[in-house]
Amino acid sequence: MNAPMKLDELSAWRLAALSMMDRAQLNALLAANESSQWIEAAAQCGVVEAQLLIGRKLLETDAHEAFAWFARAAANSDAEALNMLGRCHENGWGTPKDCARAATCYRHAAEKGDVWAQYNLGHLLLDGNGVPRDRNEAFLWYFRAAQQGHARAMNLVARCLEEGWGVEPDARAARNWYRKSAERGYFRGAYNYASILAAEGCITAAVMWFERAARDAGDETRINIMNALAARREPVLQELARKLASHSRDQVAAAFHSA
Repeated sequence: MNAPMKLDELSAWRLAALSMMDRAQLNALLAANESSQWIEAAAQCGVVEAQLLIGRKLLETDAHEAFAWFARAAANSDAEALNMLGRCHENGWGTPKDCARAATCYRHAAEKGDVWAQYNLGHLLLDGNGVPRDRNEAFLWYFRAAQQGHARAMNLVARCLEEGWGVEPDARAARNWYRKSAERGYFRGAYNYASILAAEGCITAAVMWFERAARDAGDETRINIMNALAARREPVLQELARKLASHSRDQVAAAFHSA
């Protein structure tokens, strides 16, 4: 990593301006090539937001350098930086995989209120990766994240309530959280909510949410959704599976002809 740079008067003025920007504004600047040198200047001088932006961008090309920037930002106890450092440890981005270290980073960030860290820590606790399995605590972290509007955590809160993982089973509460996750735009929440609606006989509403789930899911998950719908007994849902399959073929053909 480069040594901290000395700034001239103009550079110092620009750094002061950068340090007053929020992360969204800095991200917009980082997208402009002519501004990247000033983002790096800010990062070298300890502006955590700039360090995070550079780290995220480097994940695409140099995971080791990205890890170094996240570690530098996390040294200031920044919650988002701690969460990203945890992600690096969990996934082996620029450092050997170490779920125990990931859990430590997530916990520090989660306790500071970082919603993604709360969700990520919940996963490790639910499965017992790097930490002893504790579904009671996993549910509590999912619930904290869900209360802050985290759509994926909402889906996991619902799943825990449905399965009785770390909490007493409650089908009505599970249904409510699946609906909230779906309304927030998470495809798994949409699929699970649609499945409940279909079981209740609300087929028209179920079709809408199944369509949204398939629209927002990745290719592999979309195929799984189509296969699941094709295997159902309701003719309307079987027809939806054929419709989704037809759309997928059209998309593949369009991509082929545009190549």
